Amino acid sequence: MKCAFHGALLAASCFLGSAFGESPTYDVTITAGAHDRENVPVRIGLPPVSLQAKPTSVILTDPDGKTIPAQLTEPGLLAPDGTWREIHFILPLLRAGDSQRLKAVLSTDAPPRGDVFSWHDHARDFTELRIGTRPVLRYHYRALDETSKESRDRTYKVFHHLFSPAGDLLTTGGLSDDPEVYSPQHRGIFFGFNRINYGEGKTADTWHCTNGAYQAHDRFVAIEAGPVFGRHRLAISWHGQDKKVFANEERELTAYNVPGGQLVEFASRMRPSAAPVKLDGDPQHAGVQFRADNEVFAKTSDQTIFVRPDGAGKPGETRNWDPKTRQGPINLSWDAMSFVLRSKRYTVAYLDHPKNPKEARYSEREYGRFGSYFEYTLQKGKPLSVNYRFWLQEGLMKPDNIALLSTTFVEPVGVTIKLR
Repeated sequence: MKCAFHGALLAASCFLGSAFGESPTYDVTITAGAHDRENVPVRIGLPPVSLQAKPTSVILTDPDGKTIPAQLTEPGLLAPDGTWREIHFILPLLRAGDSQRLKAVLSTDAPPRGDVFSWHDHARDFTELRIGTRPVLRYHYRALDETSKESRDRTYKVFHHLFSPAGDLLTTGGLSDDPEVYSPQHRGIFFGFNRINYGEGKTADTWHCTNGAYQAHDRFVAIEAGPVFGRHRLAISWHGQDKKVFANEERELTAYNVPGGQLVEFASRMRPSAAPVKLDGDPQHAGVQFRADNEVFAKTSDQTIFVRPDGAGKPGETRNWDPKTRQGPINLSWDAMSFVLRSKRYTVAYLDHPKNPKEARYSEREYGRFGSYFEYTLQKGKPLSVNYRFWLQEGLMKPDNIALLSTTFVEPVGVTIKLR
């Protein structure tokens, strides 16, 4: 049976119902399309198939029989309905207009060991993703502690830290003990809104987490780790002024094993628990945002450079959507911030997917925070789904290189599969 689809996400109508042995085999064709592809993640969605034993790994080979590191996983958060399993690998190089044929064999053998991703949990505090021994991501999820103002401030929201590509330091901030730190509510890679209306005239601020509002980690929904990526999906409840849950979110972070930097994908799906929920805010305190380490605020903010689709700005120069004039940067396909930390320059690119809600209003702060937000009303049967990518590397990036990352994200390779 042959199944063709765009962007490596399989249509749910492609179904396989007959029983197979232990090793179903697929012929896979990857097409580059109009762009060169180099070190890009590829997702192959598989339709349902009846098997006597559950496959645990995949063997992916090229026409010469060379094995390509690959990972067999459960469907991701935003996978199309009907996806049974996913095969992931990193495509080293495919020129524009070219295609590549591969063979994928599902197996019940144990997944590969060695220099692969792994999760390391510090129970009820944080969990850390590593590739080999190198740390990549850290998720802080300690339960709300209201025994003091200080303990509440440290536990009223969940967030992710991002390590440098070398793994030698955290590039994100938000849990400093320094009382002089500016805006400690900005933490790492974070998602929230400071102007939320729900229920019968109730309001909530899950950015500053004032008046009793907070975000809580409820459970780990799914955890994946292998040679291609580390991924986890989290159930997070959003609590209002009465501490009751007004929305439930599933948040999924994926870090890919690609050379040259850290590639992290952020996906989220949120549903209201009861009445409609209006999500709103301002450019500095809402949406999906990135906050650099506090050293940027304290020492190097005058060296921060924002790189945008129209070019790089001057050190310390920012652009922000203005709520009063309703003017400023909106609906950018990407934005990037280059900052200096421990005497080394890094650039983090923020890649926005066109399917995310619009109007997307952008903000930039030279002290190390940037991102975008939008307005959206959660209703029964109308959840909110968002998808972003972050790319972090050393040095000052050029606009063309960031634009290519954006293109790879929103226009993935084509994938065709055929079951033998």
